[in-house]
This record gives sequence, C-alpha cells and structure tokens, in this order.
Amino acid sequence: MIICKVIGNVWATRKEETLNGLKLMIVRRIDISSDAEHESFVAVDCVGAGIGEPVLVTTGSSARKALSIEDSPVDAAIVGIIDGSEG
Repeated sequence: MIICKVIGNVWATRKEETLNGLKLMIVRRIDISSDAEHESFVAVDCVGAGIGEPVLVTTGSSARKALSIEDSPVDAAIVGIIDGSEG
C-alpha cells in the first residue's frame, strides 16, 4: 500500500463502461518521514475520501480486487482514510 493525499477529483463525461458510478480522485504519493510529495495519479475511491485527506492506496490486481470488478481497467484504488500515523 502507498500513503497518499487526495488533491482533487476527476470527471469524465465518457469512460469505459465498468467505471460508471465510480468516483475518481487525484492522489499524490507522500513520504511521511520527510513530508516530501511525489508523483500524482488517479485512483478509484472505495471509501468516500475527500480532498485534503491522507489515504491508503493499493495498486495493480489488489486495486481491482478491492472493487470486486476483476475485469475493470483500474490500477489504483483508495482503500482507507488515515486518521493518524506514527513516523
């Protein structure tokens, strides 16, 4: 899993059919030990995260499994909202 911060959301007027009804969020990977920010990417939101919240993101086949849609073209999914961390 990757620790990220939600920095925005994405609207798509046309998209692959299995993505209908899914909330797409822009997340940026963060390094909690240095507070450095890294690349940003789009992840499907499984937990109702909001902009500015720190989240846990899973990628690859684990992201598709989190959605229970194995044939969906998803490679990143928000699977948790972080309440606190020790670092």
